[in-house]
Amino acid sequence: MTQRPATVRPRHRMVDRVSGILEFVARSEGASLTEIARHVGAPVSSVQGLVNGLVATGYLDERSRVYRLGAAPHFLNLVAGRGAVNRIVHDDLVRLHERTGRTSVVLAVAIGSDIVYIDHVSDDPRTAYLAERFLRRSLIRTSSGLVLMADWEPRDLWAYLETLGDDDQSRVRLLLDELESIRATDMSVLPNIAEDPELDGISIAVREGDRVVAAVGVVGRHADLARDREQIITALREQAMEWDERD
Repeated sequence: MTQRPATVRPRHRMVDRVSGILEFVARSEGASLTEIARHVGAPVSSVQGLVNGLVATGYLDERSRVYRLGAAPHFLNLVAGRGAVNRIVHDDLVRLHERTGRTSVVLAVAIGSDIVYIDHVSDDPRTAYLAERFLRRSLIRTSSGLVLMADWEPRDLWAYLETLGDDDQSRVRLLLDELESIRATDMSVLPNIAEDPELDGISIAVREGDRVVAAVGVVGRHADLARDREQIITALREQAMEWDERD
């Protein structure tokens, strides 16, 4: 029997607008209704009802016609018990950075089909910029992204991979070759898939029960990471065991 190809989950215009509003406001120091409407590309009259609803339910806060992120998103995270990421503190990354002597240590999560660094310790201005601005990157181009994708349902993984262009096909093949190994070890080691061929990473999964909710990556020059590979892997595994004991 012929298997149906994987399909990307369909988007919904209203959901796209709501998520666009929330992310835009979260990135701002406060935004007006006009600025929000311009960002999501919709008339003010259409956005007004969405914004009012988000204020009424606590997702946005409004003072003097300026909108900021409300408490509801944080509350949902607490209700969901997302302790796996919350129990990783900045000092953990500092210790890994000192212990491994690498350029950067990052804490990464998947947001839709992108990866975002939500904390970091870095000597590299490029990584610091990405992390401090919470900029989205391609999952397929980082070791942490491979760790996060390895835990996806097949339908979502296949559909995502099918959206990637020719420039990423070698990375897709590498992920598929290494998929079972990543799942078995919870690690991606030196995949050599970054835009900069001299940079690479070693990343480990952060689990909440049977789900991967984040990844911690050690990033630096490929030659340096390869030389100290076993030391870095040991440091990451020992730190992961400490996180598990904090439950």
